[in-house]
Amino acid sequence: MGQGQQEKVATSLSGAVTAAVGASLAPVDAELERRYPGDPGTRQPVHTVYVPGDSFAADTVRAWGDRALAALDEHAPDAASFAAVLGLTDELAGPVYDRVRAKLEREPVEDLRVDFEDGYGPRPDAEEDATAARAARLIAEAYENGTAAPYMGIRMKCMEAPVRDRGIRTLDVFLTGLMEAGGLPEGLVLTLPKVTYAEQVTAMVRLLEEFEKAHGLAPGRIGFEIQIETSQAILAADGTATVARMIQAADGRATGLHYGTFDYSACLGVSAAHQSSDHPAADHAKAIMQVAAAGTGVRVCDGSTNVLPVGPTDKVHDAWRLHYGLTRRALARAYYQGWDMHPAHIPTRYAAVFAFYREGFEQAATRLSRYAGHAPGDVLDEPATAKALSGYLLRGLDCGALDLAEVARASGLTRHELENFARPRRGDLTGSGR
Repeated sequence: MGQGQQEKVATSLSGAVTAAVGASLAPVDAELERRYPGDPGTRQPVHTVYVPGDSFAADTVRAWGDRALAALDEHAPDAASFAAVLGLTDELAGPVYDRVRAKLEREPVEDLRVDFEDGYGPRPDAEEDATAARAARLIAEAYENGTAAPYMGIRMKCMEAPVRDRGIRTLDVFLTGLMEAGGLPEGLVLTLPKVTYAEQVTAMVRLLEEFEKAHGLAPGRIGFEIQIETSQAILAADGTATVARMIQAADGRATGLHYGTFDYSACLGVSAAHQSSDHPAADHAKAIMQVAAAGTGVRVCDGSTNVLPVGPTDKVHDAWRLHYGLTRRALARAYYQGWDMHPAHIPTRYAAVFAFYREGFEQAATRLSRYAGHAPGDVLDEPATAKALSGYLLRGLDCGALDLAEVARASGLTRHELENFARPRRGDLTGSGR
């Protein structure tokens, strides 16, 4: 056939067949859209800080930043000493250290949870009522005067019978206090701990529905995180994945799955000396969480280390290396958020996050630029890879590891264009990008 001659196209299936197939799959299409809406496209904090209810104060966020800076001043006063502790390259040492210090001065905590569960314990009802009301007032004031972390909220007691009524009352006191102080802040986050059955998630949904009705709020306004701390949350008695049921039971309100390192480890009988977020039992649980959450819009969050960076410098350095290594390990496994339990953990949290994004952003930006321009390269990328590359760059921008100017220079793309690649339509992720 000569060049330019039109190719003959023949088909055997009628339009009626295509229409019938489409009609038969319409319920599946609707189910996919409902159950797997994709990532919400909002910022995900790199960590969550837990503060006991009675310790939370108006200056907690700033105090944690100041204590983190003091730890740097005492144990790693310059880029070279910090890099030596963590094994940062010469190329990364200065940029990472400078950005860590700037972050601690500007936004030391990205997500703060006032704890009324393990970190607070059982208290007289009047005392917990007052503490919950105080937390609501202080958080409302922080958002009003600009001193709040981007995300703030509480962890209530769980839905198990002995503490259920107390947890519900604390939730009610806290949310009502916020409403009386002017309304729910955009960064509000609630955490439901020790969930073992999907029915407990359903109960949480009902509580929030009733609260929304009582205050004339839009249905679905209040979301919550589900904390995975028991074996029953991973595997049900019938062998199915409980966590997947929990996501569905949340009816679109679940915002995150948070792994509880020590409760989960203890539940499986792991001895205290080996309870860590890199234990094989932890990896198994988090892999199940990750698969269950994929595509649903629910984010996953790693747990914490209980080795605190306190004491003499050599002990602090050991704790920093451990925390840095665990954080880098989690990032490589697509766990972009974790818990931090002490102010001196924050420098290594941000060091790990910033190094993770800075060491790879040039390559990611170049690959995405080539993909966007259909230019040849040494890697054949597809739409799913473009989504991952742009998501990587956006996460780096959101946390402060990267600047928009340097990402734009390396990729030739605006933030809006990055967001379009990061959140393609469902059909765009099928087939080749070429």
